Amino acid sequence: MLTAKQHELLVFIDKHLRETGCSPSFEEMKEALDLRSKSGIHRLISALEERGFLRRHKHRARALEVVRLSEDMQPLEREVPRFAPNVIQGNFSGKLPGVRAGNEAGAVSLPLYGKIAAGLPIEAMRDNEDQIEVPVSLLGSGEHFALTVEGDSMIEAGILDGDTVIIRRGETAENGQIIVALVDENEVTLKRLRRRGQSIALEPANVRFETKIFPAERVRVQGRLVALLRQY
Repeated sequence: MLTAKQHELLVFIDKHLRETGCSPSFEEMKEALDLRSKSGIHRLISALEERGFLRRHKHRARALEVVRLSEDMQPLEREVPRFAPNVIQGNFSGKLPGVRAGNEAGAVSLPLYGKIAAGLPIEAMRDNEDQIEVPVSLLGSGEHFALTVEGDSMIEAGILDGDTVIIRRGETAENGQIIVALVDENEVTLKRLRRRGQSIALEPANVRFETKIFPAERVRVQGRLVALLRQY
């Protein structure tokens, strides 16, 4: 049996991992459990690790893994599935293999705007007239566009250098979603969104990169990630 605080922390870590794809910080855990110091969190994590509920990965920041849940453990809220890349493999430089024409065969052409940095913000090439054909099954409602990823700061989210990301255009997104963010009206980057008060953090998925924090008025959401394509 777990203590009430151990149970509460395990629920919080599991929920955070499912929603964001990364483990919470000690400060976030301290606030969630309403504890006065981080030392209490250290003790709880050590106890959960000793009992086989958690695993800590050495030499990685914020690297907690939920190994198993308590048998009597029930989620406190509806859980949001973590992002899992929907990868379509193949050569998408032309038409999809076997595609006869457009919507009839289940494919649509999207504008391919150019390269977007997954490491550092770069200027988006919006005047690019290239097109890419994408299976309709990858898209939902709304307007979409595609960008080619350059950099490796999102590799822990399964997004690699050279991938083509499919973006659903929009100006809103929820915390934890991977977005295309426009910074200072002229630079674009692909990162995970974090909002707190009047600040916005653009968080990478690679421990070698730092999270960048901006005043909210400097960042505009351009769309959110819905799928990616990968060529071999």
